[in-house]
Amino acid sequence: MTSFTTLELQVDGAVARIWLNRPEMRNAIDDVFIRELGEAFAQAEAAPGVRAVVLGGRGPAFCAGANLNWMKRAAEFTPEQNLQDAAGLPRMLRTLHESRLPVIARVQGDVYAGGMGLVSVCDVAIAAEGANFCLSEVKIGLIPATISPYVIRAMGARAAQRYFLTGERFSAAEAHRIGFVHEVVPADALDAKVDEVLKNIAAAAPGAVSECKRLLRDVTGERIDDALSDETVRRIAALRAGEEGQEGLRSFLEKRKPSWVSR
Repeated sequence: MTSFTTLELQVDGAVARIWLNRPEMRNAIDDVFIRELGEAFAQAEAAPGVRAVVLGGRGPAFCAGANLNWMKRAAEFTPEQNLQDAAGLPRMLRTLHESRLPVIARVQGDVYAGGMGLVSVCDVAIAAEGANFCLSEVKIGLIPATISPYVIRAMGARAAQRYFLTGERFSAAEAHRIGFVHEVVPADALDAKVDEVLKNIAAAAPGAVSECKRLLRDVTGERIDDALSDETVRRIAALRAGEEGQEGLRSFLEKRKPSWVSR
């Protein structure tokens, strides 16, 4: 595994854990962070037997948004350099969003600006009760442009209208109410809840999980018409005839665990 300067990658059996690890900077995002997080996900996907990724943060904040020193440097870039530099974050977010592995956000602390983008591209988000959330870009004359497609999907357009425009901070309870996180638990129960989600993922067929992720990306927001119906029929038919589908059916009829579940 590569050694990183902004994060840690730990692979333990079926789970890869990526820890954002600059607590003194509240895990702020910069060009090095963006590059390393993309590389860490590539390594997690390539690691044999990994079934899921947990994304967590060290220290008091999960991710407090952009590193101010990085933003100061960007202010001196030419327009062309600014475009090139800005393109790194959407590439990294797509890497996480399109990962074949389910990704769980373990949110232990504050989530601001670009950190909201990180949480929104995860498949499951579990937050500690004390976490706070904020789309703060308008406070400094910017907009949450790059993260907006993912954040709007996660919290819905109506909630985004408020929090994009006001830049106000909101609680974990509010993040749960609007659907941005799936569950809120006491801080000392956070790891147990993440492990519970991992246990359920481990009981599911890995190929089917990956196909579910692709299905969600392809179907969400699409018009329900004959073409979409035909495509969904094609996908389920292919999986029924596939190795996992056949094994799942046999294991059910034979009243045993399927091959992908540890004995």
